[in-house]
Amino acid sequence: MAGLLAERAGSLPARSGLAGAEAVYRDLVLSPGDGPDRSTATAQLAVRIAGYDEYPVVYPRRIELVRAAGRWRVEREEAAGGPPAPWDLGEVRTAPGERCLVLGLAGGPDPTGLVAVADRAVPAVSAVWGSAWPGRLLLELPAEEAQFARLLGGDPADWAGMAAVTVAAPGAPRHTPADRVVVNPEAFGRLSAFGRQVVVTHEATHVATRADTRAWTPLWLSEGVADWTAYRDSGRSPRQIAPELARDVAAGKPPTALPADRDFTAGAAGIAQAYEQAWLACELIARRWGPDRLVALYRAVGAGDGQGEDREQRIDRLLRAGLGVGSAGFTALWLAEVAALKG
Repeated sequence: MAGLLAERAGSLPARSGLAGAEAVYRDLVLSPGDGPDRSTATAQLAVRIAGYDEYPVVYPRRIELVRAAGRWRVEREEAAGGPPAPWDLGEVRTAPGERCLVLGLAGGPDPTGLVAVADRAVPAVSAVWGSAWPGRLLLELPAEEAQFARLLGGDPADWAGMAAVTVAAPGAPRHTPADRVVVNPEAFGRLSAFGRQVVVTHEATHVATRADTRAWTPLWLSEGVADWTAYRDSGRSPRQIAPELARDVAAGKPPTALPADRDFTAGAAGIAQAYEQAWLACELIARRWGPDRLVALYRAVGAGDGQGEDREQRIDRLLRAGLGVGSAGFTALWLAEVAALKG
């Protein structure tokens, strides 16, 4: 099959809009075909966009092969499980920026509208998290919410209202991820210009902190630092940034503990409050102990292999080491900040 790989390497469907992308099949498994010059196979299509992907995104594919003049060629290709590639859903239009590349599906919003937003997000994130990350964003802009859900491999009902999500390449080494910011055109389109900037800067923070984010990093911390970075220097008050939480407090329904990971699940009741609570926790750390302490705490939580230590014990230990207060003491300080939202 060397001839097949030679035919496929460096080539994507014309409608992908990614003529410069590197693409190659790997892990081919052949099945019998109709005659000696036809065959079918399953394979992994590894796609790497130069300048953006440190590690390729892998798409399972089913391919039909034909042999002519002693060479195998791909006659037909389709997805074989998992989220589809963007070009499986339609023609892709590209819009490059100084610090980003937007891939927009035909029939949807003009991808150039995202470029300025993403180009502003990158330096805002680097101002907090430094230059160790690549300092560039790759965004996918489908034409409709249903396509957004398909690119995430989920039920559209689960993703309604989510403006954007950051995904990493399956199987990518932790320090060399291929990250994509997938934008929901309908929810994103309903936002103000300020709201759009917050969303993209939030997602860019996830890209920048990917190497420091581990399975045991609590979502109140990872989502909180992303929102804190996005709202930093915005001039907005806590009640403007956390309106749903402020309404709950005014109604006598304040939270009693930091949000759990399940509270951030797409479609969960109270998800807006969970994000606002997480922002307030990280805002408390940055204001009381300084932004550098917040960054250091985040990186300390993600350091090491995480073996042999309960997650809650780890967070308590690192809070004590970094801030001089354990989980219970920090929660008490945070609850006082929550109560202050009543005004």
